[in-house]
Formats: sequence, C-alpha cells, structure tokens
Amino acid sequence: MGRDEEGTITQLKAFRKTLVDPTIAAHRGRIVKTTGDGMLVEFPSVVDAVRCAVEMQRGMVDRNAEIPEDQRITFRIGVNLGDIIVDGDDIYGDGVNIAARLEALAEPGGICIARVVRDQIRDKLPYPFEDMGEQSVKNIARPVRAYAMSADAVASTQLVAAPVQPTPARRRVRSRPVAIAASVVAVTAIGIVAWWAWPNRNSQTVSVQAPAAARPQIPPVVASNPVPRLSIVVLPFANLSNDPEQEYFADGITDDLTTDLSRIVGSFVIARNTAFNYKGKSVDVKQIGRELGVRYVLEGSVRRIGDQVQMNAQLIDAESGAHVWADRFDTNRTKLAEAQSEITGRLARTLNLELERDAGRRIEQEKTVDPDARDLVMRGWALWHRPYSTASSQEAQKTFERALEIDPGSVDAMIGIATILVINVADGLSSSSQQDLARAGQLLAEALERDAHRSIAHYAMGMLRRDQNRLAEARIEFETAIALDRNNNGALRQLGLVSIYLGEPEAGIPYIEKDIRLNPHDPFIAISYWGLGASHLFLGHVDQAIDFLKRARAASPRLWGMHFWLAGALGLKGDLDEAKVALAESLKLKPEMNSLAWRPASSPLNANPPYWALQEKTLNVGLRRAGFPDD
Repeated sequence: MGRDEEGTITQLKAFRKTLVDPTIAAHRGRIVKTTGDGMLVEFPSVVDAVRCAVEMQRGMVDRNAEIPEDQRITFRIGVNLGDIIVDGDDIYGDGVNIAARLEALAEPGGICIARVVRDQIRDKLPYPFEDMGEQSVKNIARPVRAYAMSADAVASTQLVAAPVQPTPARRRVRSRPVAIAASVVAVTAIGIVAWWAWPNRNSQTVSVQAPAAARPQIPPVVASNPVPRLSIVVLPFANLSNDPEQEYFADGITDDLTTDLSRIVGSFVIARNTAFNYKGKSVDVKQIGRELGVRYVLEGSVRRIGDQVQMNAQLIDAESGAHVWADRFDTNRTKLAEAQSEITGRLARTLNLELERDAGRRIEQEKTVDPDARDLVMRGWALWHRPYSTASSQEAQKTFERALEIDPGSVDAMIGIATILVINVADGLSSSSQQDLARAGQLLAEALERDAHRSIAHYAMGMLRRDQNRLAEARIEFETAIALDRNNNGALRQLGLVSIYLGEPEAGIPYIEKDIRLNPHDPFIAISYWGLGASHLFLGHVDQAIDFLKRARAASPRLWGMHFWLAGALGLKGDLDEAKVALAESLKLKPEMNSLAWRPASSPLNANPPYWALQEKTLNVGLRRAGFPDD
C-alpha cells in the first residue's frame, strides 16, 4: 500500500471479483463484514468452510505465480466452529474471536483451524493439517488446540472436488436441517466462522468481543421451528471421581461423541462449545430441548472404582423426559487413552441404531401425518436394523422404494434399496440375482455420483463387488467406508472376511475383532464369530477356532455353515463323535451340501485359489476325518 496504494487496491478488487467472492459463494458462505485488510465469513458446514479456505489459498498461489514477490498479495486464514451471537447482519462472540486468533497464528499463505474443526473434517477431507499443540490467545480463557496447513502444503495440495449438487427435489428434502440451523442463528447460532486477513495486519486492532449483556443465557428456539427428528445434544459427561485424569477422559468422550454423531445422515448435532455451557450445572432436559431445539439429550458420567473406570450413558427424550436407552461401560484405569476411542465408537454405533429405531417408532405412531422421503428413509433403516427376518427386509425395501418414488433424487433411498438387494444375493435369498445386482449397481453409481462421501454407500458397493467375485475392488470399497466412518462395524466385518477370501486370514482378524467390540449385540454377529473361527482354523489355531465356531453356532443355530465349519474344526482336532453330530445337523439344514465337490455358484470364493488352498489343508481334512465324502 505504501508503494502503490491505487494498484494494490485494484489488484485486491480483482482477486475479490475473480476468486475470493465466487469461491465463498460456491461453498455457501456469507460475507459478514470486511475490515479493510480482513474479512469475516460464516458457513453452514465445516467441510464447506475448510474446502473453501484451501481452494482460495490454492487459487492465490496460481494467481501470484507471475507477480513479483514484493508485489504479491497473500492472506492468512483462520477457521473455527463455535457459538456466535447475531446482531442484525453482524456476528459476535468467542466463536468469532477464536477464528480471528487462529488467523493470526497462520503463516502467510497458510490456514489455521481449531481442534473442533479438525475433528469434523479428518475423515472427510485429506488436507495435511499439522498439530500446533495448545495455543494461548488473547481474550480467550482456555488454551486453543490449533492445527496448521503451511503455504508449501497448500501449494502442493490436490483440491478435493465438492460432491455433485442434488436435484431440486432432493435439495428440498436435505435443506430442512439447514433451514432449522438458520432459524437458530436468529438468537444464538452454531456457526462455522472463517477470518481472512493480510499477513501484515495488526491483530491488536481487532475487537469482536460479544457485549456482556448478550452472554449469560441461551435463549429458547422460536416455538414455530420444527424440531429435526435426529436432533441431539451431548451434554458434558460428569466426572464423579476426585481424579483429574477422569476429567480429561470425560471431556474427551463428550468431544468424540459429538463428532461421531455428526456423521449420522440427517442428524442435527449441537456443537461442543454450546453443550459445554451446561457443564457442572443441574439441568432440566425438557428445558434444554426447548432452548436448543433438539429432540434428544445424551448425558453420562464417569466414576473410578479401584482400578476400574465405570462410564454410564443415557439417551433421554427431551419432549417427555423419558429414557430411551441406557448402558454402562467398564475399562481399566491404565488403558484410558485406548478405551476412550473404543467406548466412543461403541456408544456412537449404538446411539445411531437407537435414534433410528426411536425415529421409526415415532413415524409409525404418526398415522395422520403423510411422511416425506426423509421420514420414510429413517423408517426403512429402523426396519432393516431389526433382528433379521425376511418380512422385515421386505418391508424395509418397500419403504425405501416409496421414498424414492416421492423423491427420485434421494441418495439415502438409493443406498437403502441397493444394500438390501446385495445382501439378499449374498445370503441366497434372491430369486433373480443378476437383475438385482445390476439394479443395485445402477443405484449405487448414481448415489456415489451425487455424494461420494457416504460410508454406507461404499459399504454397499463393497458388498456388490464381493458378490461379483471382484474381491480386490471390494476391499478398496470397505476401506473407503471405514475411512469415512470409523464406526461402520459392517464394513469392518466385511473387510475382515474379504481378507480371508483373499487368502490372508491373519490380516482379517483385527478388523473382525473391532467389529465385535463396536457392536457386540449385532444381529449378524454369528458371521463375525465365524470369520474369527475360520481365520484361526486356517492359521492352525484349532482350539481357538472351535471356541469361536461354537459361539457362531450358538448365535445362529439355523445357519448350516456354522455346524459345517465346526464339524471340520472338531474333525481336525480328533473329536470325531462331536464332529459327526455337527455334520449331521449341517446336512439336515442344507441337504444339497452333501460332498466337498459342492460349491454355491454365486460364492465369492470360486475364483480364489489361495483361499481354497487354505481350506484344503484344514477344514477339508477335518471333514474327511468325520466321514464327509469328496464327491
């Protein structure tokens, strides 16, 4: 500015017109205000905010390439997710202040984000943010954990394309949670805030503290706003011990649960900073429901008992105050860090199912209300996650089909139908396997074209590739599903099974073990126990194999394969009488499986010599000893 004020302003206006403003608009950002050398922008999505920041900085790299270094304009960007207070078109509060402080921590041409932002995007965007540790910043009481992306990292980054926008009909359905969030903004908002500024700006001149009178109480949401079906706040878990280590553990559980529940499709999860306003206070869940506009409240506690740490959690209906679900988890005090991730994953997985079930029950009870596509999708998943039966599977598919009729662009309905089709083929329940697989493939291709970041879509595509004997591709799809949702226990189980089918049983064991820890009451847990039993049998651990195969038989005694594999393991050990009993039960359930030469035509194992080599050395030896013929 000192050398060429007019030229600098002209250049800045050009950047605004050609890059900055269009990029913000493309990612649904709202420019709240400019401050001469800075800009405050609000976004409805963390992913949108960070993707916008990276794209803008990457665009500046390209535009500055032909400009002499001493004439370049460069920016720093800070991104925060937190509470904001709205005053007309302006916003205030700690959420904004922290964004401004993060911007000051960024290097020229770089980006700095808060920990809560990093937690939200780490499984969704591949950008390399480095941990800067705890940072003490002006006017913020507690240290801020910051993560930075350097200018060099920005320059070498391949941009991640945003998902294809849905059709207009689909957009109307998906916009409901956004509209609800916008109505909350009118009083106290959960905002994703980015602060752009030139690197040489003086951060001391920025004062965006909220007025004192605006801080003490969270006003209630306007009563006319509809409460989203899958809306929830995770209250800070209470530390019932005099052990500060448990305090960090309790806060960590709260943070991780908030992040994991945000991955549930269609969910509306109150931000961590808002939830922590209630820490240490006696609360009325009905009042919280009214204040935050949520249907469910999750609360819990952590207590140390000797060397054990006990955690209790309960899901409460914020409208009635009734308990929907409760559970208790125990872990060893010496393994708190390891236990936090495991407990959080199991809690998030269980809550996902409980929220879907309760939403499904509500929709069934509201007979006078004409359900929309989103309601039908929720009811479809609630039906699908019931203990498995042909009737519930058929009803779930019909419900998803109705949702797709109402909204032909419904990604969730497409995924639901495709999932049921490929599972039915895998279980031998389809009367037209090729047609069902073809339709499932079309639905999944369209769903992933519209939104490539759906974990369950990649899980279903993995099942499709497995059914098509394309196991290497199936493994990639299951790995992608887990990267998008670390609590997708179905994808973990299938990744373990695909490893077995590829002749790598040892590699599959950790995935299946984690699957069982995440969802020990899974209606398909017999398959998980079978996977562990088969892996250990192939590895020569016969006693362990027998133990797991007996668990598999106990979990699903009507599945012929559980008896068949147990017979082979018992025969290999030399327990021939018990092996023959198990073999007879298998033949009773599956008479056509009467020799080792029989193989189901649709089996994903048919094209895998490494698998058959392992089976020939172990299972088949035991079956022959039990009297099972080769032909």
